[in-house]
Amino acid sequence: MFKKPRGTQDILPSDQAYWNYVRRTARAVAADFGYERIDTPIIESTHLFQRGVGDETDIVQKEMYTFEDLGGDSLTLRPEGTAAVCRAYIESGMQNLPQPVRQFYLAPMFRYERPQAGRLRQHNQFGAEAIGDGSASVDAELIELGFAYISRLGISDFTLRINSIADPAERVTYLGELRNYFSKYESDLPGVDRARLERAPLRVLDSKERATQRLADEAPRSVDHLEGESRDHWEQLLGLLDGLKQIYPSFDYVVDHRLVRGLDYYNRTVFEFEPKDAGGQGTMLAGGRYDPLIEILGGQPTPGIGFGSGIERIILELKEQEIPLPERESLDAVIVSVGDARSAAARLASELRSKRISAILAPNRSFKAQMRYANQVQAANALILGERELESGTVAVKPMQGDDPQVEISLESVESHLK
Repeated sequence: MFKKPRGTQDILPSDQAYWNYVRRTARAVAADFGYERIDTPIIESTHLFQRGVGDETDIVQKEMYTFEDLGGDSLTLRPEGTAAVCRAYIESGMQNLPQPVRQFYLAPMFRYERPQAGRLRQHNQFGAEAIGDGSASVDAELIELGFAYISRLGISDFTLRINSIADPAERVTYLGELRNYFSKYESDLPGVDRARLERAPLRVLDSKERATQRLADEAPRSVDHLEGESRDHWEQLLGLLDGLKQIYPSFDYVVDHRLVRGLDYYNRTVFEFEPKDAGGQGTMLAGGRYDPLIEILGGQPTPGIGFGSGIERIILELKEQEIPLPERESLDAVIVSVGDARSAAARLASELRSKRISAILAPNRSFKAQMRYANQVQAANALILGERELESGTVAVKPMQGDDPQVEISLESVESHLK
């Protein structure tokens, strides 16, 4: 028997209501903020992610699905959305559009990692990117968009964590201090973090190892190394976020100097939304500013900021918080045929569908079994058509919900009756 590959899932009809709800909410919130949809290829040049995401990141080193195609080109299944959107921005000449260019996507991503709840090797993301404006107001806009998305889904009891990881030039001094600090405790660090200290010291702050976390709490803070424009940017952002508290009663944030993000292209603002008491393990939405990225990919220096949100993780939170979903649209009618009325019943179903009334034909079984089927699929009505109804040009309509009685109406009035 064949089984789905490890780290993938079938999204069965019973779960589609969650997916429809999340995607519909994402599209609506993105539209409210003026973001337009973009779709990029699932496969991209491997070099795009090596350059953009960073050779030293876990994604590039251990998690990418990379293969050589028949033409000898190295291609990679998209592990994240930002680099691809930036590639499209450069290639399509979007720098000639009014800036910032606001875009969102709903797309599958692929990472080879240990599968766990809410994290799969093929997972889906809602992401948003604003490219072409480096002001703190755009940072606040993206954070507000993320807050609005999570809140509108009905999710509560979550925390917004923010930090500034400075600009690359300022970070040189900071990284030196960080190395010096952790080097004093190198013998206490787990092996994975000793390796990170050499190649990506910022990532040590983001460690999931408890021993490292305790040391990281007392580590040097990146916000203490901000200078000039980056300090002004940080202070302006905090002021704008404080202003959001006046508009959204439940909006709040905490500054977390251990928050860094795991990709090389980030600078200045980084942020994450996670359920309270998640301990950094349940991030629902995360992002940050990536001003160096467009230039790294061959474009002109162009600021940008964005976020990604795993839909599987969001659905897990919806279920954990028992968020009620909007009632699904029910099937308008199931056509139940009796005797030799099967062909006429099939024709009636087609006529109703042509008039935008949802209708299906019950399986060719006994009358009792057909009625049971209409109830099982939660149809609003059963339309009963037998030889007697054919002779009189009528159909019996039995409401399947509530206490309304069964009525007999002419075939010509079925459409108006159901509508």
